[in-house]
Order: sequence, then C-alpha cells, then structure tokens
Amino acid sequence: MRMDEKTEVNEIMNTDLQGLTVIIPAYKPEPGLGDMVQELMAAGFETILVVDDGSGEGYEDIFAQARQLPGCTVLQHEVNRGKGAALRTAFRYVLDTFPESRGVVTADADGQHLVRDIVAVARAVAESRQVVLGVRDFTDPKVPARSKFGNNMTRGVFRLFFGMKIQDTQTGLRGIPTEYLEQMLQPGGDRYEYETNMLFHINRRGIPYQQVPISTVYIDENSTSHFRVVRDSIRIYGLILKYLFSSVGASVIDALVFYIMKKGAFLAFLPIPLTFTAAFIARAVSSITNYLVNAKVVFGDRAGIRTLVKYYILAIFQIMVSAVLVFTTEHLLDIWSPALSTLVKVAVDTILFFFSFRIQHKWVFGGERLGEETQDERKESNL
Repeated sequence: MRMDEKTEVNEIMNTDLQGLTVIIPAYKPEPGLGDMVQELMAAGFETILVVDDGSGEGYEDIFAQARQLPGCTVLQHEVNRGKGAALRTAFRYVLDTFPESRGVVTADADGQHLVRDIVAVARAVAESRQVVLGVRDFTDPKVPARSKFGNNMTRGVFRLFFGMKIQDTQTGLRGIPTEYLEQMLQPGGDRYEYETNMLFHINRRGIPYQQVPISTVYIDENSTSHFRVVRDSIRIYGLILKYLFSSVGASVIDALVFYIMKKGAFLAFLPIPLTFTAAFIARAVSSITNYLVNAKVVFGDRAGIRTLVKYYILAIFQIMVSAVLVFTTEHLLDIWSPALSTLVKVAVDTILFFFSFRIQHKWVFGGERLGEETQDERKESNL
C-alpha cells in the first residue's frame, strides 16, 4: 500500500470495520490477490471471503497463499460458474456463518478497487444502512473507450426504463447491509448480468441506495477482464430485451386487431366512437397474451390474481389514455384513413411503452412472488 493511500485509509479508520466482510470473487486471478487481502486486513477488516470460481490447477498456489492468511476464508467452485454465482455463494455463506454480520463489501480481484475506496464504501454501509455503490468517473481520460461507451449506454437505459440515475452501472464495488443480503440471493443470472439484475431488484423493491465516488483505475486497458462483450451484454440486457419482445408482439396483435376493426367498421352501430371501440377490443385481445408472457417469462413466474388485477388496472388506464390521445389526434389533424389512424396509435403506444415498463416493474410485478416468504415471515417462523 502506498504511503498516500495509507494516510487516506487512516483518516477514515475511525469507523469500526468489525462485522463487515469483504467478498472477493476471483476467476484466474493475478498473483497479487494475497497482497490485496493483507492490505485489507491492515486497513482494519477482520473477515475476508474469497471465492475461487473454478480457476483450475494453475491457480492453486495463489489461493493457498490467501487461505493461509488469518481471517481469510477461501470458498471454491469446482468449475467456473460465473461472478453472479460466486457472489451468491458468498452471500449465503455469510448469512449462515456470520448471522450477526453488519454487512458485506464486494470487490473485484483484479486490483482496480483501491483499499481506501473499499474502506470508504464499508464506512458508508455502516453509517447509512443502505446499499452503497462505489461509482467511477467515466469522464476520466484514462477510461478505455469500450468501458466508457458501455457504461454510458447502460446508464441511459437505466434512466429511461427505470428512472435510476446511476453514475456507474457496472461497478463491482458494492456494500450491502445484512438486512438486505437475503434479498440479494433472489436476482437471477450467474455471470455479469447478476450485478445488473441486482440493480433491477433494488429498484423493484424500493431498497434504499446511495453512491460513493471512487478512484477510476484501469490496468492495461482492462485487459485482464473476463467480460465477453456480445454474450455478456445480451445477458445484462436480458430483462429489457424480453420485455421489448413481449411488448412488440402484443403491439403487433393490438395494431392488427385495431386495423381490422376500423377497416370492417365492426360494431359501428354502437353509440360510441368506433376508435374507442376498436382500441378497447384490440387491447383486450393483446393484453392477456402480454400479461401471461410478462408474468411467466419477463418478470419471473409472478402470475396470480394479485398481479392480474394490478396489470388490468394499468391496462385499463392505458386503454383510456391511448384512445383519448388517438381520438384527439385524429380530429385535430383530420385523419380518417384506417392506416394513418393505426400509425397514430402505434406512435402513442410507443410513448406509453416506457411508462408502462416502469409501472409493471415496480408495482404490477414488483412484490414478493406468490408463496415467497418475506424476511419478517421467515423470522416469525423461526421463533
């Protein structure tokens, strides 16, 4: 540890780090892993948990060195299962082994998280009892172009779809109080997408979080990263992509039914404008399919009466808003062609799409799964 870093660490060491565990998921780490563990212990951490995620025989000496250090425990996956799986393994171990733990801090094994930043995140967890994200400054010229582009794109997606203003969506330096650790076992994904799903989960459940600035460190242009750009990016955006495909499919059904109703002038005898009738029937036909796909595939097995009622409260509201906007636009622009009217409806529903995602994610499908105990219920059952 450099002298200036020691000074900065000492300045924030008035925070008691007892009961806070540092978790380091490691896959084929560099030889400096043992040094990192020693520096963390020198900073005041008493418990370090390293997860060997199937690194193989060539890395046994590195983990053996870490295992010999007092206060360091090394867990092992026989085969590589991914960073998400390694983190969940560590979370479960902490919950089972250290029930009085105050929380954990996750840090990467590649040396890009400085000890002073790990201590700063730990301090924020101890003081706030919130989830803490250590965020880098991506305006720094040292940031590789690939990392800067990826973070900027993901940050925009988070803000558009979730309303979350997260400066660094890809950070691996995170602090989690024990009271939220059980919930962090729930997000899916075994690899890099798990960390993104964790943020989705925080947003869905309304878990409080804060962001702490950390140093921006990239070693050799991040050449040691095991991130696979195409495959892991698809995994990271999995939730949004599934929702997009579900919504597009429902929109196609909705638009076709709407067009057919307008073209054939079905039910024109009713004392209701045909646009309202067509919009209502089109949404009724497409919505049940959309609900089932969202409940079973997109948001993870959440079908049930409660989510169905919430979904249709939202759907009815959307039908009304969509029909009013389409009807108003038709008359303001003097549109009577079924094709143009359908295009107007598609444009209106595209705008409503983003609002609908946020509401479905946080309210419609945002509660506990059916049959899933809450933390309070689990505590009561153990009394």
